[in-house]
Amino acid sequence: MSKIVIIGAGAMGTAFSFPCLDNNHDINIVGTHLENDFIDSVLKNKRLHPGLNTNIPKSINLIKYKNFDTILSTGVDLIVLGISSKGIEWVSDQLHRVFKDKKLPNLLMLTKGLSIHKNNYELLVDKLERLLFTKGILEVNISAVGGPCLATGLANRVHSSVVIANKDIIVAKKIAALLNTSYYHTSFSDDLNGVEVSAAIKNIFSMAVGAAKGLCSNNISDDVREKNYLNTASALIKQSVQEMEIFVEYLKGKKETVKGLAGLGDLYVSSGGGRNSLMGSYIGEGMTFSEAKKIKMPKVTVEGADLAMEIGKKVNEDFDKKKLPLMLGMINAIIKNKKLELDWQYFN
Repeated sequence: MSKIVIIGAGAMGTAFSFPCLDNNHDINIVGTHLENDFIDSVLKNKRLHPGLNTNIPKSINLIKYKNFDTILSTGVDLIVLGISSKGIEWVSDQLHRVFKDKKLPNLLMLTKGLSIHKNNYELLVDKLERLLFTKGILEVNISAVGGPCLATGLANRVHSSVVIANKDIIVAKKIAALLNTSYYHTSFSDDLNGVEVSAAIKNIFSMAVGAAKGLCSNNISDDVREKNYLNTASALIKQSVQEMEIFVEYLKGKKETVKGLAGLGDLYVSSGGGRNSLMGSYIGEGMTFSEAKKIKMPKVTVEGADLAMEIGKKVNEDFDKKKLPLMLGMINAIIKNKKLELDWQYFN
């Protein structure tokens, strides 16, 4: 049995606690400083997590932020980061405060994303390592989870397959074995760049595939569109995979990783439903991003759109529309707040 601490009481962090529990680990979820009221509400409501519509078992310790230092200071084997990408700076401060004079346990990142630092692309695992290094924590070992695994499905113990990535394959294997259950199927990879980049950019392509129904034709009825848009969706998926391979290789990942769980697998799930696909459907119907966000999804975080705004300028500098026509078409529709236009003639 290992002691695992999950930072973040959101849907994915909480769902991740279920396979940990089923492996008989000592599992603890500690909320961020913004989740105190949320945790109180969950505890008062028979431990029902509203984002999962599932009761959190009593054997999973649900802990408020005031006990953050205490729970992390006592023999932790694995720290799991279930925070948002915007919380990376915050969590680096917290980890530094607790472990500035001690060895930092292995970290596992559930958060997916990509950022720009000094006009270069930066994986979130690299960003966290950089932030910790600047604070004096020099020995850091960070793994990442990739693959098609929706939180509600995991909390209901639906069969799900993921890949654990670490530059050190031995560490990846060890963590994968720690988490594997009869329904949570874990594989492993040393292609951390490929897994992380695929997991991030698939959100942009999920929006593009989600736009298929609106893009399939200008001159057909809604009934015909509903029955025939899959032709267009298939073309967009094929193009997505090809462009993901180009982008992953550019960021020093392995091309073959894109056709695995973190790339094609995750693209399939996220383009079939979810926030990115939904935003894409509105954009495909002819709405601009700002219109769709304000009218249809005012309080919803759309990861693909956030990523497009983060890396859009850099992608436009590094690639032209002949190389990445779908990715740039989607990115520019968002950052320029214009209707989506695709250069189909450049699709391969």
